[in-house]
Amino acid sequence: MNPLFPANAAPITFYTFPLSGHCHRVALMLSLLELPYEAVEVDLMSGAHKEAAFLELNALGQVPVIVDNGTVISDSNAILVYLAQAYGAPGLWLPTEAKRLAEVQRWLTLTASHVATRLSPARWRTLTGNGDTPETEAARAASHDFLRLMERMIAGRDFLVGNSPTLADVAAYAYVAHVPEGGVSLADYPLIRAWVARVAAQPRFVPMVASPIPDVA
Repeated sequence: MNPLFPANAAPITFYTFPLSGHCHRVALMLSLLELPYEAVEVDLMSGAHKEAAFLELNALGQVPVIVDNGTVISDSNAILVYLAQAYGAPGLWLPTEAKRLAEVQRWLTLTASHVATRLSPARWRTLTGNGDTPETEAARAASHDFLRLMERMIAGRDFLVGNSPTLADVAAYAYVAHVPEGGVSLADYPLIRAWVARVAAQPRFVPMVASPIPDVA
């Protein structure tokens, strides 16, 4: 149990969808920080995230959302920052030194832009039965464009920002590690594969639900 979490407080309520990488980053952070929580699965396929009750929590109609003792936080990266600041050791997951903090913020931006828009679409289209389309092939090509860039960016370091894990690694892990589910092989990216293994080796790591992987040989 996290010593910073009040002993008499109710568990954090975590609105989630198991196949979402955005939700996995929050589940991972909750586990890494040893925080008690109750998961509430939101059925995206039936449109539950657009119903009035959920829109009261997040007007954008998106998961994840957490409710911590009455405090409602939406957006996965915002939730990571909140949890790190509220319950993490100072400077551990969110550095206080200006340069490292800026590097973490850069990766959080990349996860909201390049990772979400280049790696995620190929996987989602494949999982929803749209794998054999020109649009999905274009998404796979865009995935490789970013993976080649990422391979260069992480050369010479164990984690995305230096040699210890930060919020950057938590935010980026799921969609990178699970990109093969979109028909995008990681075979040509040894540094990325090594990074994925390092993140998965962290104490209290929890995996995201795996989906069938298409033939990407």
